[in-house]
Amino acid sequence: MNSVEYQLVLGRKIAQERRRHGLSQPELAAMLDRPVAWVSQLERGIQPIDSPRLLKTVAVALDLPLTELTPAGAPALGSSAAAVAGELRVALAGVHSLRAMLGERPAAPAAWLRARTDRACTLAAAGRFAELADVLASLLPALETAVRTSTGTDSADLYELMAVAYQACAAALARLGETEAAWVAADRSMAAAERAGNLVLVAAGAHRLASVFLGAQRYELAEETATTTIDALDGLAALGDPDAVALCGGLTLLRAAVAAHAGRLSSAYGQLARARHLAARLGGQRAGGFPEFGPECVALYEIAVSVDLGDAGHALRVAAATDLTGLSPGRRARTLIDVARAHALRGQVDEAVAALAAAQALGTCHVAGSSRAREVIASLLAYRQPPPRALADLQARLTDSAAG
Repeated sequence: MNSVEYQLVLGRKIAQERRRHGLSQPELAAMLDRPVAWVSQLERGIQPIDSPRLLKTVAVALDLPLTELTPAGAPALGSSAAAVAGELRVALAGVHSLRAMLGERPAAPAAWLRARTDRACTLAAAGRFAELADVLASLLPALETAVRTSTGTDSADLYELMAVAYQACAAALARLGETEAAWVAADRSMAAAERAGNLVLVAAGAHRLASVFLGAQRYELAEETATTTIDALDGLAALGDPDAVALCGGLTLLRAAVAAHAGRLSSAYGQLARARHLAARLGGQRAGGFPEFGPECVALYEIAVSVDLGDAGHALRVAAATDLTGLSPGRRARTLIDVARAHALRGQVDEAVAALAAAQALGTCHVAGSSRAREVIASLLAYRQPPPRALADLQARLTDSAAG
């Protein structure tokens, strides 16, 4: 297929998918940040797409695999962690609210915004940050427009979607080591939740912010955010509100991790005991999922906290008694890295390597971006020279992933 034929086929495909999603040409143009005439010419095969990034944006807007818009024989598109972090920062830096206030963009359909926000949450939880960056590049501007053009009762719903989308952005940026940008995204999530009048969603944003601080080793900030949020939610939790109980439990686990990093053994185990009590109070009630909390989560934190306190034996005993099969790949990988850390503390190189390999098998991204994984690999390499073949192979795979 030559370039002219490809443009015609691509234009027809885009027009077909736009109509299938119930989008008008102005609505699609707004999502792509292009003039309406540009979309019209694109669909007629006159306007080429001269940028791989723009092609990816079109694919995301139409909820299509990129391969359906890519000509046969085209090279695969990939993104390094640094490039993905850069794309997320750019998505966060755009002043999309101003254009929305000036009335220069039509609002996207609410159903499209809801579906895209759900997709962003799924990608963030799975650690698929390159795809998430593509989704957020069109979703965040569309949400900024929607909340400013809405005049009906759906305004609160749109602000809630915005809060959740910014939470997904904050989670990805934090995992990619972009602390300041993650802080901005979490703050925007809380502001949107407040505009929605959703107290629980504000507190969920605070939990995300405390997690950002903890991951960045800003322990005093994590402690202050967690403590003040727990104090605010205490009354609701005492009444048995499941969302408030779950949030207090999640924040209490973060406080346990902060105490462990400071070497405060009794405080760390005391926070874990309080978290277990909150999990028991929650019982079989289902919270809204911000954050995920229950006895299983307490056990995972107990493993990590025990390792941080140097108690490898306790960490391994808890790990042996904990069923990891129902966890998300990301959470299972993080727990296996903590198990590897515990084995490393005991000088059990082969067992540590096996745990790391199991974590890597769940998705290289879960290990390649983990500072804890890098630290345990470095300690294992120093412990045994020459390193076991399995350890050398694992290090090579992770190095290749980071380079790509």
